[in-house]
Amino acid sequence: MPGRLTGKIALITGATGGIGSATAELFAREGASLVVADIAEEALRDLAARLEAKGADVLAARLDVSSSENWGEVIELTRQRFGRLDVLVNIAGIVDWPGIEGTEQESWDRVIAVNQTGTWLGMKTAMPLLRASGNASIVNTSSVLGLIGSGVAAAYQASKGAVRLLTKTAAVEYATQGVRVNSVHPGVIATPMIQDILDEQGDQQPDVVRTPMRRAGSPAEIAPAMLFLASDESSFVTGTELIVDGGLTAH
Repeated sequence: MPGRLTGKIALITGATGGIGSATAELFAREGASLVVADIAEEALRDLAARLEAKGADVLAARLDVSSSENWGEVIELTRQRFGRLDVLVNIAGIVDWPGIEGTEQESWDRVIAVNQTGTWLGMKTAMPLLRASGNASIVNTSSVLGLIGSGVAAAYQASKGAVRLLTKTAAVEYATQGVRVNSVHPGVIATPMIQDILDEQGDQQPDVVRTPMRRAGSPAEIAPAMLFLASDESSFVTGTELIVDGGLTAH
């Protein structure tokens, strides 16, 4: 029985992280050929080897998402290897926790460069291949902190809010050009980015306490949202926000 992504070529950034690797593994099981991209080269090689051992067709590419030159190289590698691109999943991201006054400009600039500029560069650079597909999907990773305020993580919140509206304007721009653009908004997810905090505070972590389900989610609970938006099952869905947060934003 064909998978939900059989015949599709998907590029995933931040592929070695918790959500990235879970998404790559699910996409591979659903029949996609993959370009897995990340700045962590050793972890990237390990991920590609795991996927290939399970029969996936995989291209591993080092990518600093804040670099337009690097993006150009990866898209060209994708074109040479597969000749097309049907799905772009922008997951790569970093976090800085201070609020407005505590945030240093160097940290601000880096978070914006990776989370916001990296997402824009990905869409910009990949768009010619995606348009040529005629039936393409972009999935951008925002956050519940792109929807509500927290009083901390000023740079991260600014970047994720920007990704939310960047997604919407791209959805409108490309709606008649065969490219759908949507965003996924995870809540508290047990990934390496926040695992130390969860290990220290456990169920008493403030955002976990505020989550009606009273627990953190897992990367495996985010990957199916990515899959739905990447697949043809979401053919009439563009410019929307898919929130996966255990009810955190329902308050």
